[in-house]
Amino acid sequence: MAEVLLAVGTRKGLFLARREARRRGGGGWEFTGPHLGAQAVLSVCLDRRGPGTPRLLAAGDSAHWGPSVLHSDDLGASWTEPPRPAVRYPEDTGVSLERVWQLQPGGEDEPGVVYAGTEPGGLFRSEDGGESFALVRSLWDHPTRREWVPGGGGLGLHTVLVDPRDSRRVTVAVSTGGAYRTADGGAGWEPCNRGVSAVFLPEGRRYPEYGQCVHKIARDAADPDRLYLQNHWGVFRSDDGATGWRSIGEGLPSDFGFPVAAHPRRGGVAYVFPLNADADRVPAEHRCRVYRTQDAGDSWEALTAGLPEAAHYGPVLRDALCTDDADPAGVYFGNRNGEVYASADEGDSWQQVARHLPDVLCVRAAVIG
Repeated sequence: MAEVLLAVGTRKGLFLARREARRRGGGGWEFTGPHLGAQAVLSVCLDRRGPGTPRLLAAGDSAHWGPSVLHSDDLGASWTEPPRPAVRYPEDTGVSLERVWQLQPGGEDEPGVVYAGTEPGGLFRSEDGGESFALVRSLWDHPTRREWVPGGGGLGLHTVLVDPRDSRRVTVAVSTGGAYRTADGGAGWEPCNRGVSAVFLPEGRRYPEYGQCVHKIARDAADPDRLYLQNHWGVFRSDDGATGWRSIGEGLPSDFGFPVAAHPRRGGVAYVFPLNADADRVPAEHRCRVYRTQDAGDSWEALTAGLPEAAHYGPVLRDALCTDDADPAGVYFGNRNGEVYASADEGDSWQQVARHLPDVLCVRAAVIG
């Protein structure tokens, strides 16, 4: 029987929930956890490319032991941590790992490949399902890297997008380095930020080649060359694989925010969660609202049915808004108030499925079985 697995990474562990995929409405979730107790879980991914039970990977960060990447081959019943850290910076870099911001499986034709995006601004690649990782030196040694500046949350590589047509084509985003892409499996990288603003720079320098504070990028379901980008001020769209970008923020109450997610099948459909401002990081106009576009950003609609109507102050972080691949698609988000909301009808209506959790850092969902 097919189920939806919902993974919620928090400041104090990972919570997992499951329910029948065919069930309608927002209820029926059975939660377990916290798993990986006392660890901040910044990223989770479910690798379904191999036979049998999918592999669940989590980026933990222990205040005592530091950051690590763990995996489970029984959907969270037990966890394995390599005897030595899976992600380590080589000594010659002169830096050490601060946290793992992102875990992302490679393409369908490269089983075993998993990417890790880290702070300070590095990309790592695993070829053994996340047991061990190697630094992608071509990006680390990129000549523009010396000019990347840590943002308010650090210098984090937080987005990894593998082109479904060609696994050698990968796009990444770094805050505040900007977006970069490779067409040859990482042998070479080029910045791809034309049209994306950097409002914190002086007048006349606000559209640089690199150095933007990109918060998240998502890929359109129907057109792999169409990308949606949530910036530090600004929501943008590219129709040419990130060669150029244009603003699509008109119609939003604010174009500042962190997450952006795309529908798993319907082209032109994407979701954002606007915040008031960079200096006032609460929901725009103090209202809990997800905004959806169904025409690739030409217009936006507020999705509010079932969400709190009173003044609300729970911001949603960059990896805490996601969709699953059910039909109709589920949409999920968690906030820094420890609340998790789910929609089983593509955002038309919502139900709170968890509350009083620790600070929610990431949310992921997928159909299994």
